Amino acid sequence: MRAVIYARYSSDLQREASIEDQIEVCRRYAKAQGWTVVDSYTDAAISGASRFRPGFQKLLADAGQRKFDIVICEAIDRLGRRLADTADLKDQLTFQDIRLFTPTLGEITTIHVAVMGMMAQMALKDLGEKTKRGQLGRVLKGRIPAGIAYGYRSIKKADDDAGMREIVPEKAAIVRRIFQEYAGGKTPEAIVKDLNREGVRGPEGREWSNTTLRGQAARGTGLLNNTLYRGVLEWNRCSYIKNPKTGKRIARPNPPDQWESTEVPHLRIIDEALWERVKQKQGAIRARLAGTTDDATRGTSNPLNRTHRARYLLSGLLRCRCCGGDYIMLNKQSYGCSNRKRKGTCDNAVTIRREEIDARVLIGLKERLLAPELVQSFLEGYADEVKRERERQKAAHAQHAQIGRAHV
Repeated sequence: MRAVIYARYSSDLQREASIEDQIEVCRRYAKAQGWTVVDSYTDAAISGASRFRPGFQKLLADAGQRKFDIVICEAIDRLGRRLADTADLKDQLTFQDIRLFTPTLGEITTIHVAVMGMMAQMALKDLGEKTKRGQLGRVLKGRIPAGIAYGYRSIKKADDDAGMREIVPEKAAIVRRIFQEYAGGKTPEAIVKDLNREGVRGPEGREWSNTTLRGQAARGTGLLNNTLYRGVLEWNRCSYIKNPKTGKRIARPNPPDQWESTEVPHLRIIDEALWERVKQKQGAIRARLAGTTDDATRGTSNPLNRTHRARYLLSGLLRCRCCGGDYIMLNKQSYGCSNRKRKGTCDNAVTIRREEIDARVLIGLKERLLAPELVQSFLEGYADEVKRERERQKAAHAQHAQIGRAHV
């Protein structure tokens, strides 16, 4: 029997050896059963709450091609923390006549999936609630629940110092400069271009971008919206939920009465007057943009989104040959380098008209896709797949007929 192994460790464990340990346990189990391990699938530092894991998706794809007869995992919760995902995998394996095993439980049945999957999902929810409760405790003590904002560094001199921060003077000076220049009339785009040109590194040592400054006011993201710089720690402004279709985490603003706010005067970098000047300018911009509505953007919650350009044929598909950045629509007619426009970090000033590049690509697709050799290759591949599917169906019918005769 052909067996494969699936192993995963969560991002909260952060221990690569866990993958090796799981695979070794499963290999020994397979050897004891007399099975041949033909492959293994792994997902390192990826939460089981998401089904969009490379190893997991490859396992599903290969199961669809019947590349193995048995799947072994160290425990059911390694397959996923969501009951629906685990049940869906079990259904797909059953459909392909592939069996699922764990070393401790043996063959996994639908009842196992239901009970253990529900327990895993409850454990995931409980972990989330405990994490949030721990973050609330830190906030009430004036400590940062997670992350390190630009301009600060973590300090930990004892075991109970988690979440403690202190100001980094040289970075605090950059924060003040950004607020002062913005309040003085400079755009985020112009500010970040100057910073990048001067070699000033942004958060996490990366280049600055205008979105790093602007963020989203409703969520409190972006340097210009971070209340920590005025000595106020805010938490729980948003809740996060994963889109089950895409696996992407979506932020949803919480009502103001659910926010938590704590005064942290020792972390203040800018004075209240400067903060208010920035807020007034942002408010004026939002008021101005509120009038830029049309049928396509009316009802958009973020006024800035109303100025976003429509997607075109090659949106997100063009790259700059110099820096590797995206080529974006600079205006209604032409594409250009995004890093040159938004960050000032690329010298490539070459632009290309949208109609010209669209025409080039469409002609290329027409010539390449209709090439006789490609059409023939597609037809041969399709015929081979149809043949394999018929053989699988024939073998399955023969197996069922043999089982039926054995019971007569």
